Amino acid sequence: MADSLEGPEGAQIRIFVDADACPVKPEVYRVAERYGLKVFVVANAFMQVPRGGLIELVVVAAGPDVADDWIAERAGASDVVITADVPLAARAFRNGASVISPTGKVFDDDSIHMAVATRNLLTDLRSAGAATRGPPPLSRQDLSRFLSALDLAIVRLKRKLEGKA
Repeated sequence: MADSLEGPEGAQIRIFVDADACPVKPEVYRVAERYGLKVFVVANAFMQVPRGGLIELVVVAAGPDVADDWIAERAGASDVVITADVPLAARAFRNGASVISPTGKVFDDDSIHMAVATRNLLTDLRSAGAATRGPPPLSRQDLSRFLSALDLAIVRLKRKLEGKA
């Protein structure tokens, strides 16, 4: 069996979770278990994860973008990245990873550019003193959309990898 961090050469589908504020970790664990996929839960602090060989907690040093850097340096074309962080989504997408937000938004070539532009605009507005709201709470529709998007991403990657074999 290939090393779990080997990446595309080993033709394994892996899931990377930007975990510090991720509300869909339990759903990721269930989907990963169903498909037998390795999950890397990347966080700045210890958190509980299910025991077993498929789910690995990676605790990185505290600091801005340390968890993002860890994920972006490893995620590639046979991987799924779960994040609400737009800069990380853009980096992972550039590396060929399938990127999904916890609300089920799939980042593709068009949506990643729009998300980056929106994030930059909101950052500029906040720095000019405008009050902006955070994201709304996760709804049942968001959760359903997320599960569908994750399942579809995995099925597509499995087909792609089987085509190479």
